[in-house]
Amino acid sequence: QVQLVESGGGLVPPGDSLRLSCKASGDSFNTLTMAWFRQAPGMQREFVAGNRRSGETTYYSNSVKGRFTMSRVNAENAVYLQMNSLKPEDTAVYFCAAGRRLILSSVGQSSQYSYWGRGTQVTVSA
Repeated sequence: QVQLVESGGGLVPPGDSLRLSCKASGDSFNTLTMAWFRQAPGMQREFVAGNRRSGETTYYSNSVKGRFTMSRVNAENAVYLQMNSLKPEDTAVYFCAAGRRLILSSVGQSSQYSYWGRGTQVTVSA
């Protein structure tokens, strides 16, 4: 069993930055595929970034590529999402997700993740 707790959300003006954290409890963190998803009001949950394990490529949605950076620190059982140049359309609840034995082509599919955090609100507004 894996438990995930996100933190770091908040209200910021456009162009600002935020860093989200996700701490995992449980064992075998280094074998987990970790990802960030987000969900805006009235919208479906969408993939933001994901990584199968340290040393492998991290994948990003086109909407955040070049602005967001996901990192993972196995020694801390944690992943982070550095969000720069934030836009109003980035406003959403951000969720951390974990899954086991995901194949590469499924990293962006929310249905493949077994464990979810409760989410943290990010609001980008002047």
